[in-house]
Amino acid sequence: GIPEDDPRNAAVVADNVGDNVGDVAGMGADLFESYVESIIATMTLAVVATAMGLVGDSETAWLIPMLIAAGGILASIIGCFMVRVGESVEMGKLLGALRRGTLTASVLTAVFAFLVIYFLGASIGLFWAMLSGLVAGVLLGESTSYFTSYEFKPTRGIAQACTSGAGATIIQGFAVGMLSCWPAVLLIAGAIFAAFYFGSFYGVALAAAGMLSTLGVTLATDAYGPVADNAGGITTMTGLPPEVRERTDALDSLGNTTAATGKGFAIGAAALNSLGLILSFAIVTGIVSLSGGTMSVSDPEAFSLLSAPILVGLLLGAMMPPVFCAMTMKSVGKATEAIIDEVRKQWREIPGIMEGTSKPLYGKVVDICTGTALREMMVPSIMTIIAPVVVGVVLGKFALAGFLIGAVVTGFVFAIVLNNAGGAWDNAKKFIESGQLGGKGSEAHKAGVVGDTAGDPMKDTAGPSLNIMLKLMSVISLMLAPVLINFTGIL
Repeated sequence: GIPEDDPRNAAVVADNVGDNVGDVAGMGADLFESYVESIIATMTLAVVATAMGLVGDSETAWLIPMLIAAGGILASIIGCFMVRVGESVEMGKLLGALRRGTLTASVLTAVFAFLVIYFLGASIGLFWAMLSGLVAGVLLGESTSYFTSYEFKPTRGIAQACTSGAGATIIQGFAVGMLSCWPAVLLIAGAIFAAFYFGSFYGVALAAAGMLSTLGVTLATDAYGPVADNAGGITTMTGLPPEVRERTDALDSLGNTTAATGKGFAIGAAALNSLGLILSFAIVTGIVSLSGGTMSVSDPEAFSLLSAPILVGLLLGAMMPPVFCAMTMKSVGKATEAIIDEVRKQWREIPGIMEGTSKPLYGKVVDICTGTALREMMVPSIMTIIAPVVVGVVLGKFALAGFLIGAVVTGFVFAIVLNNAGGAWDNAKKFIESGQLGGKGSEAHKAGVVGDTAGDPMKDTAGPSLNIMLKLMSVISLMLAPVLINFTGIL
């Protein structure tokens, strides 16, 4: 075999390009979508804030999320300036520098949000609702960092399992991923409970807007990952001294953690954001009605956990995330097979590649990746768009509400497990490569590579794509809401 990032491998450039496409462009689009939709959901629920006396008028309810977002942009710029490191490449110091930037932006945003809510004459409860989302976002990042950084016990446990072979590595990594969902679930559940207590439906949507208000510094931190990864690849491809690769490896390992942290943040934001859109759907369709400053379910018997449409909707919604994940991971498998065949074909047919006297056709592999990705995403995308329409038209608005809730519950947990397991496997391999447990080339390292290979489609494809699925289904349902107001479904 040949080393990782060796220029004789025709797929090495596609690897670097893919990091930028997935972790910068893709994650940026995902978070921007959440950012905009959280503001839209909050503005849609302005009628709730007005009816319950949380704000003086609808205009104030519309202004609050936009002003908080504006303050978050300024706070993120200041937070980015707080990220400073010296010559040290210790993981703890690097993580501390990034944490300082995030916390600075969060504190400044919280202060700005308090001033906005106070001077607009809104209920101070809205500040606590917004703060619950902001704090949940910061703590969600810390939780992800704990489960995916090799500074901590979970990832080191996976590295230790690598000494027992690939099977133990997969089992231990998946166990860490599943275990990592409990702090995330508690944080999001706590944020939802606090936001609803202080601001009702409007407060829940405002919590999502609060979580995403520091998007600037979060996205910058997430984009750091592929930059460091590509720097390490370029170091190997250009034959720079070993000490340069040592530094880029340390930065790359931190990049894996920041990428996992950014994805964890995006998953939490998608869950809160989807819930805000579902609550908007409930108001628009008349499932929940407002009268005299109080909210009530318009038809308690129909919107009950004991009703058949709700139960069927919940089950169908819970089914969507695993089916969607299966489709995306199978797509990665097909692309992988095509790329491996192409690389081996070039080694056979182009003389001089292995000797370094001629270059592989890097562009050919990039074309295969791009074409396969576009083709394979058609079916999951169509399924995501059609499923809520079919459920709403056939079973009615109550079943569709259950469908969306079921999808959010299972999709959120699935996404956290896949993201954190993949990130932990990656950093377990990096921990071994740093010279621990036998270092590069050892049996433990070979098992770590297997875990990393299995984790890549989980953390880079299946996990992040669930965010888009959850939000898209919620948006499609909200667009369908006016049609379903007086429509009970075909069945």
